[in-house]
Order: sequence, then structure tokens, then C-alpha cells
Amino acid sequence: MKSFRRHSATVNAGSMADIAFLLLIFFLVTTTISADKGILRQLPRICETGYCTKDIPERNLLRIALNDKQEIMVNEEIVNLEAIEGLVESFVDNNGSDKCNYCSGEKLSNSSDHPKDAVISLSHDALTKYEAFIAVQDEITKAYYNLRTKYAKLKFNKSPEELSGEELEHIKEAYPFIVSEVAVKRTN
Repeated sequence: MKSFRRHSATVNAGSMADIAFLLLIFFLVTTTISADKGILRQLPRICETGYCTKDIPERNLLRIALNDKQEIMVNEEIVNLEAIEGLVESFVDNNGSDKCNYCSGEKLSNSSDHPKDAVISLSHDALTKYEAFIAVQDEITKAYYNLRTKYAKLKFNKSPEELSGEELEHIKEAYPFIVSEVAVKRTN
């Protein structure tokens, strides 16, 4: 009796590498890589004098805080997100010292003296959602953009997009974007 040996079937794997390469190319071409999103901010200059802190009068400080319940508080009062833009505009443009000839504020005794003195203090809890923090940052930025746009129309009769570099610097000096981000607080 003859014993038959069966050979196991083999698969030619030579084209497998080609198929894997084509799949890799396909997924690289069809996949979109999302760009990193962030906040465009210019960091403060390095302090060369060694003494870089300054006492800020309470009236020149607008405190905005986000708590762990995603509530927004302006000077200890809960407000909604839509109110932030208007509150920041009226605070910065207040002209409390009556020395700002381009301000159109109400000259309230509890708001900033001058746009150059106004400081927005933004703090948040460790459990604050990133989206809420960014939304508040956006509202603050909108307020400054609106103030700068009004000033550009008043001073140069131009929109911000039409301003030259020198004119843009003048606008930024009139309404400097001064936001202080306070270290994260933990409530738990």
C-alpha cells in the first residue's frame, strides 16, 4: 500500500504587500487631518526690571469666573454668555476718570477709569469645560474688536481691514487687550 502524502495548500503572498501598500496610500489620501485649534495670544514681554507686578485699583478690574457648574460670574453675579460682550465693552469704554476723549462710556464710578487701565481677570475651576472657557474668551475678544472697530471708524474713517500697520498699532494702543488669566482653582 502506498502512502500518499498530501501537501498543504500554499497561498502566494507576493501580492499581499502590494495590496497593503495600496490600502495605506488610499487611507492616507482620503483621511483628513484636523488642524490644531488654539487661541492666538501674544505672551507678555519678559520682565527685565525684576519688579513686574502692579497694584490695580478694584474699579479697573472686571472679574469673570467660570465655576464647576459651567456658570459664568461677572463680579460675583451669574450672567449668561451673551451678556459678556456688552459687559466688557461698557466696562472698558467707561471713561470713569473723564480723561478719555474718544470713549463713549457712562462714566460710572464702579467701572474702569480709562481703556488703558481696564483689566479683565478671567479665572476658571478645574472642572470647567474647555468649550465654556473658549466661548468666554471669544466674547471678550469680540468686545475688544467692536471697540477697536468703532475707534477706527471715528479716528481714521476705515474698517480694521483697511488700516495700515501704523494705524492698527494706534488702535491697539487706544484699546489695549489686557486679560489676566488666573491660575486654576479647585473647588473639591
